[in-house]
Amino acid sequence: MMNEEKMHSNEVLIKNAYTAFNARDIEAILHVMHPEVKWSKAWEGDYAIGHEDVSAYWTRQWKEINPIVTPLGIQERADGIFEVEVHQLVKDLEGNILFDGKVKHIYTINDHLLQQMDIELN
Repeated sequence: MMNEEKMHSNEVLIKNAYTAFNARDIEAILHVMHPEVKWSKAWEGDYAIGHEDVSAYWTRQWKEINPIVTPLGIQERADGIFEVEVHQLVKDLEGNILFDGKVKHIYTINDHLLQQMDIELN
């Protein structure tokens, strides 16, 4: 079981990643990702593997849609994986809402870096 300090540091890591994502600051996000990160490509399907692939995926995505993702709660599961309930507001570039709801982002953290992110629908 993690101690409180490590739990807090992982929560800060996760929250900082969302702040950077919503600011479209790819470099800041990549800084908190493992070099061999495996990131769910919800918008396209499959996974982006590694920093270059994640960066290219988000660059493509942001040319088509405008997602804002807000973490609502973070909890550690028994297996040490983090479950983050998020509110996603996804608009097209004209401002029309494409999705407005909650999903769960599931994180594996390794060496204080985001190793993998999966999505679970509520």
